[in-house]
Amino acid sequence: MTLLTGWGRTAPTPALLSRPRSAEEAAGLLRTATRRGVVARGLGRSYGDAAQNSGGLVLDCTALAPSWAHDPATGLVTASAGMSLHDLMTELVPRGWFVPVTPGTRHVTVGGAVAADVHGKNHHVDSSFGAHVRSLSLLTADGSLRVLTPADELFWATVGGMGLTGVVVEATFACIPVETSRMRVDVERTRDLDETLEVMTATDDRYRYTVAWIDLLARGGRMGRSVLTRGDHAARDDLPARMRRDPLAFAPRPRLSAPPWAPPGLLNRATVGAFNAAWYGKAPAARRGLVQGIAPFFHPLDGVAHWNRMYGSRGFVQYQFVVPFGAEGTLRRVVERLSNEGVVSFLTVLKRFGQGTPGMLSFPMPGWTLALDIPVGQRGLAGMLNLFDEWVAAAGGRLYLAKDSRMPAAMMAGTYPRLDEWRAIRDHADPDGVFRSDLARRLCL
Repeated sequence: MTLLTGWGRTAPTPALLSRPRSAEEAAGLLRTATRRGVVARGLGRSYGDAAQNSGGLVLDCTALAPSWAHDPATGLVTASAGMSLHDLMTELVPRGWFVPVTPGTRHVTVGGAVAADVHGKNHHVDSSFGAHVRSLSLLTADGSLRVLTPADELFWATVGGMGLTGVVVEATFACIPVETSRMRVDVERTRDLDETLEVMTATDDRYRYTVAWIDLLARGGRMGRSVLTRGDHAARDDLPARMRRDPLAFAPRPRLSAPPWAPPGLLNRATVGAFNAAWYGKAPAARRGLVQGIAPFFHPLDGVAHWNRMYGSRGFVQYQFVVPFGAEGTLRRVVERLSNEGVVSFLTVLKRFGQGTPGMLSFPMPGWTLALDIPVGQRGLAGMLNLFDEWVAAAGGRLYLAKDSRMPAAMMAGTYPRLDEWRAIRDHADPDGVFRSDLARRLCL
């Protein structure tokens, strides 16, 4: 048995961990499953318990037939589910192509991107990962390999289905052409939350990628002050002369590594407050046309290997919710409560979502999404998040399954309106309940 956690390093559970190298090998392992079931796992970047299966079997799919192919005429990429977006970008970017959607880390697998229907800074323009998938190969509970397209209902039960319909073995998806490995970026500071919302609403549609970092410890008239970062892929003519010699160079590596341990409470009001003040203070009031690399623009935390260790042995909770447009009052209440209570969140980001995919358990919907990284152990945290659950549900919003580690089953049932439809399709594909996870048990899926 191997003790597994999510990226938040909370709630470890033991499971039998196997590493199949082919779909056939994975199918053989399915036949050995006990009543505790099976779940696939990629690089372990789900924050909670989605890729854990206490007492059961976990398939580490990172070695699953590693391969990829690209058709430059169509932009379509076919990649094995175990391939990471990092490895894929390293191959694609020097050839003048970029993945259609990337979350805040490159270190997720293609299979994980499908299972979580990941979103990025371009959701308001390009939706989430599943919108770009043209077909996928799914290993189902009976050991058969099915090729699914968006015309199949099981396809949309799998996109965002958190690995509970089968094992994604391969996916074909559309990529986008780029001229360089750099971004053309505009940076702007806002005074408070109202200005942040106003500026994002008025200007986000001018940019393919946009995000706001919020100083959650700012209070009073500064509450919700932010640094807005918006941009698009730079053209060759946007680059300084020295960069034009190799405009597609891309080989990102971590610059630092977090130590194997960190003292409890390292990230506290004093340290995070100092960081926030420095980060906000050094950001330009308004700067246009900054040239920045892909890695620092999309994946700044990937520059520090094992950065989750900085939260200490107790780990951290990521709380990410979405509320529809028109429910800005709920967003404001959450930020105000967190600010007034001095809750420490090392990373607090706000984005605007556009249209979601037909994925039945897919998280994004048109509206505002706020993500918080909160160290475990802060006084009153559990009760506060329970209260936020109520506010989010009342506003017609929901929580992100790939980030969740503590949502109650009742909230899941009340905020994902297509849950029963998903269950019916899942039950047809897996009548004996072979695919299970700690998240599935916790949320009564």
